[in-house]
Amino acid sequence: MELKLEKATIHYVQYGKGKDVVLLHGWGQNIEMMQPIGDILSSNYRVTILDFPGFGKSKEPDGAWSISDYAAVVEQLIQTLKIEKPIIMGHSFGGRVAICYSAFHPIEKLVLFASPCFKVYNSDNLKVRTLKALKRLPGMNRLGEYMKNYIGSRDYKAASPNMRQTFVNVVNEDLGNYARDIEEPTLIIWGEEDMEVTYEEEKMLEDALVDGALIVLPGTHYAYLENLPRVASILESFL
Repeated sequence: MELKLEKATIHYVQYGKGKDVVLLHGWGQNIEMMQPIGDILSSNYRVTILDFPGFGKSKEPDGAWSISDYAAVVEQLIQTLKIEKPIIMGHSFGGRVAICYSAFHPIEKLVLFASPCFKVYNSDNLKVRTLKALKRLPGMNRLGEYMKNYIGSRDYKAASPNMRQTFVNVVNEDLGNYARDIEEPTLIIWGEEDMEVTYEEEKMLEDALVDGALIVLPGTHYAYLENLPRVASILESFL
């Protein structure tokens, strides 16, 4: 479905019934990278997933954006769809947007998958390191091919000038003050082989949150996908 907002027209999907869950994808990704989580939750929750402006089927912003611009899109989406106090979940860049949004708006709970907060991650050779890590995982060939098509075509070097500057903006902003303002229960899920976000960063985030808990799983920056059955169990207990 398509939704025209104040600063952008976005593509989104919504399915399932129950309490609202909003899923926010990482940089260079789209709805499909969050759907495995959405599919797990849809039997008990109403799931909403969007393509951020500049990704998937959502058009690129007119200018360079910041984290707060993307958080404003989430705010407008939630208001337009009449979603009240949702559970927010975000991966990486999507988690950064979730932190910004949740600091200023009522939410039920927050789940962050490998989301940097205080320290920017190193974008050099992101595509290469991600694909190499995925190739080592059994049964992940299909995901690797997907990421080659969608992440590879959206990395920094291939991005437009607007998206390059947006990338610089969003990875360099320190979100520590936002994190400290989030009072709702927050779960951080991180993979011990993550090459983009360090354990120290995630521990700092846990300590900054009023009610935060860090869970370490086997896997890479995409541990939430690599451990789906276990993540499903964790989410069931947390939610």
